Amino acid sequence: MIVLLGVLVVVIGFATKRNPLLVVGVAGIATGFLGGLSPGEVLAAFGEGFAGSRAVTIFAITLPVIGLLERYGLQEQARTLIARFARLTTGRFLALYLGLRQIGAAVGLTNVFGHAQTVRPLAVPMAEGAAERTYGRLPGRTREKIRSFAASADNVGLFFGEDVFLAVGSILLITGFVNTTYGTHLEPLHLALWAIPTAVCAFLVHGWRLLRLDRGLERELLTANVRSDAATEAAQ
Repeated sequence: MIVLLGVLVVVIGFATKRNPLLVVGVAGIATGFLGGLSPGEVLAAFGEGFAGSRAVTIFAITLPVIGLLERYGLQEQARTLIARFARLTTGRFLALYLGLRQIGAAVGLTNVFGHAQTVRPLAVPMAEGAAERTYGRLPGRTREKIRSFAASADNVGLFFGEDVFLAVGSILLITGFVNTTYGTHLEPLHLALWAIPTAVCAFLVHGWRLLRLDRGLERELLTANVRSDAATEAAQ
């Protein structure tokens, strides 16, 4: 049980708001030493983990590409595009994005969308552009609210959509564990089929929340405009 002290290191590190990479590294080293590994074996474990998960480092390529696209007007083009669709409000657009994200994850395209490659450079500017088309310039608090809903649309779509895909890691892990531990014969298809009702419910619930966002923005921004006009009249 002493090996679990590495988890305590992670909890303390995050609670004190230390650098996440440093916290995880120290926790890994501490866990290795507490488990009786030599310094060489700990280093080898880090190397094997990095080699096995090297796809995580794809951000080193993704971020510069997204940065260059934004520098040359990607967000401006996204705002211009959304302005052409007069009936596509912020809530409707994010609900549409939620559906696309969920369908993509359900067929295994989990990396097609995402926060770095889609939400920040495309989804957020388009959602903000739809609100600006109706209400004009947005306050900073409203922008943060729209961005949080855009991020939630991506998270919910991915989380509940990927379980419908047969070859996702969580499905294979569950079937492998259950079949090995309990001697059953559970097929990945069975879990994927039972994940469909959950995915549909998640889409309906969060899609409804996204559509309600339009009403919230209307009340918030109209109230802010009324206060602004009143302040202007009082100053005059």
